[in-house]
Amino acid sequence: MLRIVLGALLSAFCVSSAIAQSYPSRPVRIVVPASAGGTVDLLTRAVAIKLADHLGQPTVIENRAGATTSIAEEYVVRQPADGYTLMMSGITLATQPFMRANLPYDPQRDLAMISLVAVSGNVIVVNPSLAAKTVPELIALAKSSPRPLLYGTAAFGATGHLAAEMFNLMAGTKLSQVPYKGAAPALNDLIAGQIDMTFDNIPAAINHIRSGRIRAIAVTSPKRDRQLPDVPTIAEAGLPGYEIVAWFGLVAPAGTPPEIIARLHADTVKSLQDPGVLDRLEKLGFEAVGNSPSAFAAYVRSQADALGKVIRSAGIKPQ
Repeated sequence: MLRIVLGALLSAFCVSSAIAQSYPSRPVRIVVPASAGGTVDLLTRAVAIKLADHLGQPTVIENRAGATTSIAEEYVVRQPADGYTLMMSGITLATQPFMRANLPYDPQRDLAMISLVAVSGNVIVVNPSLAAKTVPELIALAKSSPRPLLYGTAAFGATGHLAAEMFNLMAGTKLSQVPYKGAAPALNDLIAGQIDMTFDNIPAAINHIRSGRIRAIAVTSPKRDRQLPDVPTIAEAGLPGYEIVAWFGLVAPAGTPPEIIARLHADTVKSLQDPGVLDRLEKLGFEAVGNSPSAFAAYVRSQADALGKVIRSAGIKPQ
């Protein structure tokens, strides 16, 4: 019996090794959990072009938007673990179990991490008529205002939503959420004075900041953004320890052979070192990362711990 078991294991290992050695022999799909033309779609396409060069096979982008990425994630989880279906996922790898009721999969268990690709901070932007130009002034106004200050969010559970709730938790404020179907409508209402602020991604807000239609208070990242060098971080402006960023990384179905994961990681890192890719990511407001699969997995676990506390403290119920 022992010989049979050992023989089966050896046979499986040989098959896995053979598959890994011939990988890739056909195009590789990268699923994007958002509509074409959005920030994550543009980020994925910028990396995918160079990744195809290193893999020696075309990369095909497949957009599967909806349900705050869970439609795309569940689809990828159920694909063959052969390295031919990947996904550019993000913060929901850490937050889905807290945000979605009856989730039929576990992102950390059912997806294999390849590499954290890029990160980007958000920025608190307010209507110019709001009587607050700094974080301490914003906190004071939020606490003294006879009505709750309103903040717009692009999606339930998105980085901007959690950034605002982290601010509430650490500052002791009660900013009130106004949900929108995307960042653009929220920004339009902010400019029109219908809401007081948003915690938006910098690329979407930068032109409006420069034109004076909205005012930047502080960025959510641990260091100042190159596009807004005069805008302080929230941590340095009054809330030490505050930090939240949007982040995106490549994942594959769990069970993908480690040799294939290693190949994808190596080629992703090479792609992120390309000057053209770096320039494109910088223009999109991202900083390239390219860490190891184990480091990416550890990062996701740390984000789940930190953001899970925010979600529970804010009383956000799974939907």
